[in-house]
Amino acid sequence: MSGVKQRLQPAVVFAIALPLLLAVVVAGIAITARVRGDDAVAPPVAETGPLALAPVDAPDAGSGSCTTLLDALPATLDGGRATRPLAAPAPPASRAWAAVPRPVVLRCGLPRPAELTPTSALLAVNGVSWLRLDDGVPDPVVITYVAVDRPVYVVLTVPVDAGSAPLQQISDVVRDKLPTTAVAVR
Repeated sequence: MSGVKQRLQPAVVFAIALPLLLAVVVAGIAITARVRGDDAVAPPVAETGPLALAPVDAPDAGSGSCTTLLDALPATLDGGRATRPLAAPAPPASRAWAAVPRPVVLRCGLPRPAELTPTSALLAVNGVSWLRLDDGVPDPVVITYVAVDRPVYVVLTVPVDAGSAPLQQISDVVRDKLPTTAVAVR
């Protein structure tokens, strides 16, 4: 019996040592990767396929103002955000650009937002007055801006991670293509 115990001991030691050695090697690789800055997770990639947009009330989408604006919009927004095709049936007077984690979406010709009141705080960006609306959660995922001082309401929805570049670039186009009007709060 003592011969069997002596033969089992090296096998038991090997069975315990192998997983420990493997754990040490994996931990070493992870530490080395972190120190070097190599993350195993690739950064998210923007989707570029057709985007399905829900239909919304857009009574002025067929206006000349919306046509003029859409014709002047850039194919690519700052940061390399390329135009993203819209899935059929695409809502009228809409445009999208690929972005992470969500696309940048512009709609033109929507009705006056109910949130626009005489005491609404407006954000002036490159000569355009915008009403800022977030998605209502403590840490917003997207922010929606409504241009309220033009002949049509222009709505731009931007992922929070996109920063201010899309709003600034779109503001330039809105300023250059649509005349300024008085803000209609009621």
